[in-house]
Amino acid sequence: MMSSYKSLKEEAYEANMQLPELGLVLFTFGNASAVDRDKGVFAIKPSGVPYSELKPEDMVICDFDAKIVEGSMRPSSDTKTHAVLYKEWDKVGGVVHTHSTYGTAWAQAIKDIPIFGTTHADHLISDIPCAPPMKDEYIAGDYEHMTGYQIIDCINERKLDYNEVGMILVGNHAPFTWGATAAKAVYNSAVCEEVARMAYLTLQINPNAAILKDALKKKHFERKHGKDAYYGQGC
Repeated sequence: MMSSYKSLKEEAYEANMQLPELGLVLFTFGNASAVDRDKGVFAIKPSGVPYSELKPEDMVICDFDAKIVEGSMRPSSDTKTHAVLYKEWDKVGGVVHTHSTYGTAWAQAIKDIPIFGTTHADHLISDIPCAPPMKDEYIAGDYEHMTGYQIIDCINERKLDYNEVGMILVGNHAPFTWGATAAKAVYNSAVCEEVARMAYLTLQINPNAAILKDALKKKHFERKHGKDAYYGQGC
């Protein structure tokens, strides 16, 4: 019987398959999902299945309460985190979680990734935030569900806009990214890892490296994302 979620499963599958190709996951250390807002569901990788064995039809369909709507396998252990982000942030179309090396190292150090250069500013004009380690009451509760609120709390406390900051480090854990589509969330995951690597190397070369000045932050962000953006070929 043909699934009514075929295209959504294919979108999630393609996003997941990009993660090992981009060097963002080792073994099964990661997951990606894609949402269908009209149907109120998202497709996510099944838990613990090697990427080499994945097929589009393996993607598990869940609702925004993380309940399985369609699928024969258990969904990713991070499904509840994805569900919270979809429920609370209505413009998110895809979510990615990895344990990529440099991003995870910064998360384990519980450090924001400083904005040292224009590569970073092309994508966001703030440091990449690192959410504080999870509160004990969150850990004692529904851990994966509360990870979603750990992310949301940090974005809100920093007075950031999730539409402009598509990436975060979860303290002691690893990166999460999101975007208007699953493909954009994967892109943001790759950017997060590369910027994390660049920042690490910058500090090895010069431990006293200066943060990028405001004029350059603004210029590089707005030429790609501002109302008068001129990067690329347009429509």
